[in-house]
Amino acid sequence: MAKFVVLYTGGMGMAATPEEQEKIMAEWGAWYGMLGEAIVDGGAPFGAAKSIASVGSITDGPLSDSPATGYTVISADSLDAAAAACSSHPHLNHGGKVEVFEYIDMG
Repeated sequence: MAKFVVLYTGGMGMAATPEEQEKIMAEWGAWYGMLGEAIVDGGAPFGAAKSIASVGSITDGPLSDSPATGYTVISADSLDAAAAACSSHPHLNHGGKVEVFEYIDMG
């Protein structure tokens, strides 16, 4: 099976109230449970960011208006299968977006 990086952008995430955050985490837990052993790396949310757009140019924050907020690595038979598995991701229910990238193993 191939590996795929699932990149999360936007969404309520950590900005939610404690009650909303608990509900969101339960939804994520159910999604992880649905994928089971296809979860290669459960990932993590991202914190503060710095951006480098050219040599020597470092600025605070992400380059995008819709910054990446976290990632997960999954395994699937194909990019289409990975995207289908992510089409019901709970991040989509809270204003977020999900991108799926093929993981190219360089080793």
